[in-house]
Amino acid sequence: MDDALLRTLTPTVIGILVRRGADFAAAEDAVQEALVEAVGRWPDDPPRDPKGWLITVAWRKFLDAARAEDSRRHREERVEDEPVPEPGAAVDDTLQLYFLCAHPSLTPASAVALTLRAVGGLTTRQIARAYLVPEATMAQRISRAKRTVSGVRFDQPGDVATVLRVLYLVFNEGYSGDVDLAAEAIRLTRQLAVRSKHEEVAGLLALMLLHHARRAARTGPGGRLVPLGEQDRGRWNTRLIAEGVDVLQAALARDRLGEFQAQAAIAALHADAQTAEETDWVQIVEWYDELVRLTDNPVARLNRAVAVGEADGPRAGLAALAELDPALPRHTAVAAYLHERDGDLVTAARLYAEAARLAFSLPEREHLTRQAARLNARLRG
Repeated sequence: MDDALLRTLTPTVIGILVRRGADFAAAEDAVQEALVEAVGRWPDDPPRDPKGWLITVAWRKFLDAARAEDSRRHREERVEDEPVPEPGAAVDDTLQLYFLCAHPSLTPASAVALTLRAVGGLTTRQIARAYLVPEATMAQRISRAKRTVSGVRFDQPGDVATVLRVLYLVFNEGYSGDVDLAAEAIRLTRQLAVRSKHEEVAGLLALMLLHHARRAARTGPGGRLVPLGEQDRGRWNTRLIAEGVDVLQAALARDRLGEFQAQAAIAALHADAQTAEETDWVQIVEWYDELVRLTDNPVARLNRAVAVGEADGPRAGLAALAELDPALPRHTAVAAYLHERDGDLVTAARLYAEAARLAFSLPEREHLTRQAARLNARLRG
């Protein structure tokens, strides 16, 4: 195969798809998939007209992706804001696609990235943000995954752990991002819970339900972000909380602790507190210790620093924070909060303003900007 020819044709084919009505990113993805197919087919069956072949296949890939996106949107529109608590026995093709994309020939990280892009509906930028890597790095990872699975038979579905990781990230993006995917992730996890008695499936379902129960209270007028400690707990969905706690208790009773169960236990402790002041921060720190032991995840360590600051005082929290990489997302916001708790309003105001500039989303940026303005007003007064 003439790789130089493919590189030469790629921008031309992308331009043709754009002129036909595809946006640039979708055209680029479609051409990339066509190139993957070409790599698998052309050595044995070279086309007489390579350019025409690429245009035809890429346009078909674009149409297939557009139809899949329309189907996903329609599914989301059919899902109610509050997921039905009783899972049904039926399993649709979407969950099967999650398993097929989590192919054994891929590393777990690559399988998750590919599934999020191809089935989960997330953009490369959203996936990169979830993995704390540059967008270009994630684009290369997805491209390599596509090349790896080109030409392989999808008769060996991936394992449950990889699918759980995908569903978790889809839920997180739906819970806090620009696209509402949270209810769809819960629906699929319910289906997976019917198929599998794996304790981490139950742990993830419990975690999703407990977080989703707080969703109505997370934002105020105009989409204003409301921190957990300031939320109106009367708006929390007690039915979903009760279900999540029941699912979690059943999972913990199997005595096979995993990261999703540990996270769900933390969420359950927050849900159990009638007021923010009644939160059992000591137990939450203990569960974060378990979570860090299981995952050594830097985000878990960051959240643990906040919990330590609540349980043992802000200086203890700042000491825990000092052990972490300052480049970690939201590190600056946590530092601002802990410095404010410690009475250092000058440093806190400066860090809130800096954190606002680093924020991922507009609601988060506006919230942090308001925090900085509030402290600056106090300092002036």
